[in-house]
Amino acid sequence: MKYYNHKKNFLAITEDEFCSYKSSKYVIQSAPYEYTSSYLSGSDKGPEAIIKASQFVELYDEELDQETYKLGGICTLPPMDFKNKVDEKAVKLIEKETKKLLDDKKFPITIGAEHTISFGTVRAVKEKYNDVCVLQIDAHSDLRESYQNNPYSHASVMYRIQEIGVPLTQIGIRAQCIEESNLIKSSKHIHTFYAHEVRNNPNWMSDAIKTLGKNVYISIDADGFDPSVVPAVGTAEPNGLFWNETVSFLKQVIASKNIVGFDVVEIAPAKGSILSEYTMAKLVYRLIGYLSLKK
Repeated sequence: MKYYNHKKNFLAITEDEFCSYKSSKYVIQSAPYEYTSSYLSGSDKGPEAIIKASQFVELYDEELDQETYKLGGICTLPPMDFKNKVDEKAVKLIEKETKKLLDDKKFPITIGAEHTISFGTVRAVKEKYNDVCVLQIDAHSDLRESYQNNPYSHASVMYRIQEIGVPLTQIGIRAQCIEESNLIKSSKHIHTFYAHEVRNNPNWMSDAIKTLGKNVYISIDADGFDPSVVPAVGTAEPNGLFWNETVSFLKQVIASKNIVGFDVVEIAPAKGSILSEYTMAKLVYRLIGYLSLKK
């Protein structure tokens, strides 16, 4: 399979043994799909911006005391082409590309634009792991049955995912409509840890992990973070998660569960600032590091 030249690789990795498709365990695919953004647009530029920012992330991880990329290799694929593909056609393309990675026994990492892309990746992992559940870090619950007359809206992605029988655990939610709240209250398969509850519950991490099954797909909307940490998002909300608590939680999740893939979505780069895309690039690398600790 074709992969990027070194100048476009995640982390700008130059050694073929650590970035070729054949030799890499971790594969980064970009899904620059933006069609239903409802506030600020520009998330289609997010994947490229994150990869570009990653080239300034140190290869040595001081927390883990290792150069993580050498422990499995990280391949970067060219971005998917969404020309003439929206809604179900776009989701099918993402599903198809993710399924290829799973069939090749790769660990899929998807850097997306709008959150809709997660429907495609989750459909693919559900085919391989029927009992998969989704851990969602987000400011928004994304549980509207349809938004602006589009069931494939980014605001409906988790409704679509739970609709196909995938349980959800949501962390950091702090913006939703009453219909979403009612759905959460009536469902036995949606576990929501609101931002205000997280702030008042010292045991929220262990409580959340208890709701997860064995196989977990992680979906990280950048607006789950507080805007002081990640400001360049399409729909920012105050009272978000901070860096240390987020990576501490994800470290515990990765150590205790079988992670089958993850995505990072909804960065809308802001002119004159690289903070948001750099932070997400470092997050991706740190999560790969946590995964590399598992035997």
